[in-house]
Amino acid sequence: MNRFTTLTSKIVPLPAENVDTDQIIPARFLKVTDKAGLGESLFCDWRYNADGSPRPDFVLNRPEMKGRQVLLVGDNFGCGSSREHAPWALIGYGFRAIISTSFADIFRNNALKNGLLPIVVDKDTHAQLFSIVQEDPDAAVSVDLATQTLTLPDGRTVTFPIDAFSKACLLNGVDEIGYVLNMRERIEAFELAQRK
Repeated sequence: MNRFTTLTSKIVPLPAENVDTDQIIPARFLKVTDKAGLGESLFCDWRYNADGSPRPDFVLNRPEMKGRQVLLVGDNFGCGSSREHAPWALIGYGFRAIISTSFADIFRNNALKNGLLPIVVDKDTHAQLFSIVQEDPDAAVSVDLATQTLTLPDGRTVTFPIDAFSKACLLNGVDEIGYVLNMRERIEAFELAQRK
């Protein structure tokens, strides 16, 4: 997992609310156990026509959106069934952070475990961000995980919540298993002391 420390990026706006995991990555793509290529299937049913051609009106298909790492979404993002493939697809596309007023719990946990930072902001800040991006499609935000701050295009800074364990894992670029493996020497010393 890549470390997450700071990030500055232009924003991809997707104002849809109650986006469920089947819309993020349709169930027909869940047969894979490898993350490679899932980014191509992100929002597949919104992004492509039945013949596989891209829908030019969908935000991810606009050329100026390529390379952007922050997704701004509506309320209750990632609801519905539990599938780790949803954050895999978002990360595979290139997103590192998602901003909303709320995330479904299972989606938020899966995102954090895979290196994707879900940022919760208040409704006024959320509305302001959509307004700013509408006025200036090239507006960018900056994220500083250590200070848990999001700097808006106008320079205003807001804080966002994250639990200490997830924050430590993201800052160090480790998942839960990696976190435990980093303490191998301490674990082995404890086990040795217990045997004695």
